[in-house]
Amino acid sequence: MEEKRQRALTVSAALSLVNTELDALPLVIEGEVSQVSNKPGYKAVYFTIKDKNACLPCMMWMNRFNAAKIDLRVGALVRVAGKLSIYAPKGTMNFTVQSLSLAGEGDLRLKIAQLAQKLAQEGLTSQERKRLLPVYPEIIGLVTSPRGAAVHDVLRTLRRRYPSARVVLAGVPVEGVEAPRNMMMGMKEVVDAGAQLVLLVRGGGSFEDLMPFNDELLARTIARCPVPVVTGIGHEPDTTIADLVADLRCSTPTAAAEAVSPNEGYLDELLMRRAAQFEASLDRRIHAEGLRLKGLETRPLFKDPQALFSQAWMGIDYGSERLGRAIPANLARDAQTLSSAQQRLARASKSGFERFESQLSLASAQMHSLSPLAVLGRGYAIAYDQQGKVLKSVEGVNGGDHISVRVNKGTIACSVDAVCAENEE
Repeated sequence: MEEKRQRALTVSAALSLVNTELDALPLVIEGEVSQVSNKPGYKAVYFTIKDKNACLPCMMWMNRFNAAKIDLRVGALVRVAGKLSIYAPKGTMNFTVQSLSLAGEGDLRLKIAQLAQKLAQEGLTSQERKRLLPVYPEIIGLVTSPRGAAVHDVLRTLRRRYPSARVVLAGVPVEGVEAPRNMMMGMKEVVDAGAQLVLLVRGGGSFEDLMPFNDELLARTIARCPVPVVTGIGHEPDTTIADLVADLRCSTPTAAAEAVSPNEGYLDELLMRRAAQFEASLDRRIHAEGLRLKGLETRPLFKDPQALFSQAWMGIDYGSERLGRAIPANLARDAQTLSSAQQRLARASKSGFERFESQLSLASAQMHSLSPLAVLGRGYAIAYDQQGKVLKSVEGVNGGDHISVRVNKGTIACSVDAVCAENEE
């Protein structure tokens, strides 16, 4: 009996059948990106995701990828939703991605990157804002967990390199939800205690362990801290938001302690070098002053002390001689001037007196001619009433009145018998 044979399918038909079955099977897959191909001009983005045992090629149309706004890079953990399909021309399986998002740590890294970009736009991470550390700080503030290895590493390093500094410790939790607030309080406490700079440190840990150092409020507190802040968080590859805004970022807590403390050997060498420079400078100064002193010794002043006053004495002698000549000459000139003035005064006085006597005689003659006494001498008389007023007319004089008449060389008392008035024509 002839065995029944199953009807064979072409390759194209078989792959078409498989694609039909796969199209009815939507999947959501998580994996780590191991390869990315996003070239200009492509209609789609091609990448590969993997886990420990398998890898899966993925394809996402460019319009959907741009809408997702995901920075897709190797190592990112992503979550993709879509369907499996077989690319018939090559017979390879692809996952056609319809939606893409970061998963787990990848999503956290995206948020941190966005915060870092925001702070950078505000200028909080710029190098121009970062302050120089004090060279020899007297008080160092330390903010970290009191139970971790970081606090011992920092204290041991500072004790070895810079034992003269005083350390102000704020022991606070550096993990958990409340860690950012506690670290901010710790920074304030050490600054209030007089710290000239602040060390914010912790030991290594996972990405999630370091998340408190990516807190935005903590970053802004570090940026506006009144003293410089130095961070030493985790290990060399770890970089947090706190590192970006700090005035100095160090790879480890020990490196942070070394950065703020001058090496004791370096200080010894510096002091010895400065002492040698000071000694050499002092020797040069002494030598120069010695040469200057020798130069002063050769001056005539110190060989002959009288030379100090010789110029002054010569000046006095010269002035005395001039004064001796000037006084007699000036006196003789003044005597001659005085004699000339006396002669001019005598001449002026004589002529002045003669003119004055002539004018006085003339005025005297005029006054004598106008004098009432002179009039009386010529036979005239002056009558006065009882009040002593001159009688100029008969008005006001009556019979029986007593009057006095002034004549030359005397006065006559009279009694009026009658008054005769003259008619005016």
